[in-house]
Amino acid sequence: MIVGWNLFAWFAVAAMVLSVVAAVAAWGDKRRVALACAVLGVVALATFVALFWTTLGRPPLRTMGETRLWYSLCLLVAGAFTYWRWRYRWILSFSTLLASVFMIINIARPEIHDQTLMPALQSGWFVPHVAVYMFSYALLGCATLMAIYGLFRKDRDLTQAIDRLMYGGVAFFTIGMLTGALWAKQAWGAYWSWDAKEAWAAATWALYLLAIHMRGRGRGFVAVVVVAFLALQMCWYGVNYLPSAEQSVHTYNQN
Repeated sequence: MIVGWNLFAWFAVAAMVLSVVAAVAAWGDKRRVALACAVLGVVALATFVALFWTTLGRPPLRTMGETRLWYSLCLLVAGAFTYWRWRYRWILSFSTLLASVFMIINIARPEIHDQTLMPALQSGWFVPHVAVYMFSYALLGCATLMAIYGLFRKDRDLTQAIDRLMYGGVAFFTIGMLTGALWAKQAWGAYWSWDAKEAWAAATWALYLLAIHMRGRGRGFVAVVVVAFLALQMCWYGVNYLPSAEQSVHTYNQN
């Protein structure tokens, strides 16, 4: 089955509708309905990813539109997992909202590019490196939302949930950096080159380590988490708008 961006809206709308139903059911304490719809929402978007991957003949991880696709999927997975594990009713609302924003952006601007991969991307490190990063971004996004929420509600279970999401997000982020270094060594002969992407990745990693160190310090902790998440946005797509990005080895979006 040939599936491209022209069909994305159908899968995206299905995922969004199911996720909205899940969020509403969660607020109504209909846990089974919420979990079932949340999982079906993930399945709907994952089905598009799988079919799109087959159609392209390569992993859909090259362009910003394709990474937004994966980020939307990871957000839905992280939201469903967090709700299943800690039963926070509001998390499905936030994960649905964030994922929907990225899906709507992709419907409006999918950023279609040549289907072929440049030589540097034809590596076994390509999929694990980018996929691990996208999952870490989703976990850290959920942790950020929960940390902000924690300013208004003191809850021991909430603190534990934030810690676990933060640890998991940082662990996956670290794996992403390590796989990226190994990939860079294979492709360019050096583990690290300190271009804009790598510099912001290092800054983001350091900020999240600082956030972990500041656990339990109230507003100070939340402030560091928010700054770290903003740095994460720069690491992900903000660097593409910097003049230095033109010389970056991480710029793959040109045809």
